[in-house]
Amino acid sequence: MSISMEKVKMLMDQRGLKKFDLRKKGINGSVLDKVLSGKLDKSKRVDTETINKLCKELNCQPGDIME
Repeated sequence: MSISMEKVKMLMDQRGLKKFDLRKKGINGSVLDKVLSGKLDKSKRVDTETINKLCKELNCQPGDIME
């Protein structure tokens, strides 16, 4: 089963954030591409540090961006 991170894009839109804004905050562009693709599987791994940074910038908890 894969992890869905489709909510990230929705939260970015709600907060008026672009990919560039998150990259400026230290989130790697290639990792961000993986996240924004929607679903994560074995070939698309995202570490907890990145999830923590996303949550900080989106002002949310991990459960708000992952299913």
